[in-house]
Amino acid sequence: MKSEITYLGHIIRVDSGTIEVEVSNDIPSAAPIINGRLYKIGQIGTFVKIPIGNITIYGIVSSVSNTPSKSEEINLKHSFGSRFLTVQLVGEKIGEDEFEKGVGTYPTINDEVHIVIEKDLFDIYGKKDNGSIEIGKHSSSENLSVYADLHKLILRHCAILGSTGSGKSNTTVSILKAILGDYQGSRVILVDPHGEYPSAFPDAKVLKINDVANPLFIPFWLMSFDELAYFLVGAKPTDDQKPDYRLFRDLITKLKKDNCTFLKSGVINPNFVTADSPIPFSARKLWYEMNWLLNATFDTANKDDQILATAKEIDAGDIENLIPATFTPYPTNNTAPFKSKHIEFYSYEKKILSRLRDSRFDFLFNPGEYKDSSSHKDLHNLLNEWIGSDKKLAILDLSGVPFEVLDITVGLITRFVYDSMFWGRQETYTGKNRPLLLAYEEAHTYLNKNENNSYSKEAVEKVFKEGRKFGLGALVISQRPSEISETILAQVGTFIALRLTNSGDQSIVKNSAPDNLNSLIDLLPSLRTGEAIIVGEAIKIPSRVRLKLNVPRPTSDDPKLVEKWLEAHPEDQENYKLVVTRIRQQKF
Repeated sequence: MKSEITYLGHIIRVDSGTIEVEVSNDIPSAAPIINGRLYKIGQIGTFVKIPIGNITIYGIVSSVSNTPSKSEEINLKHSFGSRFLTVQLVGEKIGEDEFEKGVGTYPTINDEVHIVIEKDLFDIYGKKDNGSIEIGKHSSSENLSVYADLHKLILRHCAILGSTGSGKSNTTVSILKAILGDYQGSRVILVDPHGEYPSAFPDAKVLKINDVANPLFIPFWLMSFDELAYFLVGAKPTDDQKPDYRLFRDLITKLKKDNCTFLKSGVINPNFVTADSPIPFSARKLWYEMNWLLNATFDTANKDDQILATAKEIDAGDIENLIPATFTPYPTNNTAPFKSKHIEFYSYEKKILSRLRDSRFDFLFNPGEYKDSSSHKDLHNLLNEWIGSDKKLAILDLSGVPFEVLDITVGLITRFVYDSMFWGRQETYTGKNRPLLLAYEEAHTYLNKNENNSYSKEAVEKVFKEGRKFGLGALVISQRPSEISETILAQVGTFIALRLTNSGDQSIVKNSAPDNLNSLIDLLPSLRTGEAIIVGEAIKIPSRVRLKLNVPRPTSDDPKLVEKWLEAHPEDQENYKLVVTRIRQQKF
């Protein structure tokens, strides 16, 4: 009714999803006080409602003007002081039913439009239930909590996006703490390339490269053959026609079959073993056998007869210490002993030796108690450390991983976790019966469009496309959404977008967001720190939300530049020695 204090104006134009409202000149103030609370008229991003019988339609203000948007300037009769609002329709509420997205009954010309007051907002957002978590407080009301549907947030996947300093890390902590605090059976793996999050989660299980107490081991033999061939010798699947590539595959398959009956997780039928099977074997033995075949001498010149029985070995060498076998030297006059004719691995052997001697890859080649089939632990122990312990959150600190293998490392973690959920999907302790969230911090560095990051990207894309069927959800956190794989962004169901100043990044969010609410997305450059636009399947209505500041915080704060530059820093010739040592060793 026009006499109601909430009356705002009437509709003068209706499009498919947009209406235009002429604000009444009878409103005594641009900021009326209703029930003791001040409401500002015409604020971008605020709600209005259109009551039609027992149906209430809700919309969001997207623009404000002093002239109607469709009028031609020549025909305008200026009525100074008139105000016009463009409103995008977002949903409706029928009677006492809950608010629903989408509009079934459209308003028409001259229908009344009213201000949405705090009571209406509570009707829209509802109360917290067993299937939701609190994301934060609505920007227009400190008393109004905004909740997200946990099932859709996790299994329909989500993304936290924002420029540097916008509050991404704090937002990530807020959401993970809400999940872990409310749900005792929840479990999360956070892939942390810079080691920022252990300080924010003192109770989490933190596994870190080269850490003494809780080392992170990722056995190299978890790699598929394609990954292993690329990592060890730079070979690609397109090399399959080369005989050395095929012999390399056969040799790895042989080494895996030799160990398949000694596994702690259970004996495997050798007939089912392939070069892709995650079965432990020694990379040192792989190199040793290649070196042996290349450098051995034999009693016979016939290649097919150049085998162990005819070899002229003097000393067997030492596999673990990378000492090759020695042989009786071959003469130059084509008499016994004869030079080896097994030269297929000539281009591979030195590359593998170089990898094995590089200490940066110790976490792959010397994975503690997961080194080979004789080790005390097997993959079931690794899964229990990552996702089966009494800690609901496992942080995999990859700050010690060389950049060259970050792609394969993230791909390995993702594929192994995915396989465990796929093959255990009906088990009571995993799969569909205990879903899992995989969170990827700094996702743009290894999930980008660059073809050099194909292994991690393919593994994560598979999670985004198929993971929900087996109880696996994913969260990507990034400051450059325009660099992230389009396949990943297309599968994201809920976007939590903080301040984004780059127009390319804004357009990605605008194009990818499930709800066609460009007016809200247009607010991205002007958001305050810790404020986000949330759109998508997990939230009842697209919203501008303030997230609380968490303590303790991740170690992602900027340096205190002014404070540190005000300090005196005396010269010391001993400075930088430790820094240079770390650079040389590539270790902290």
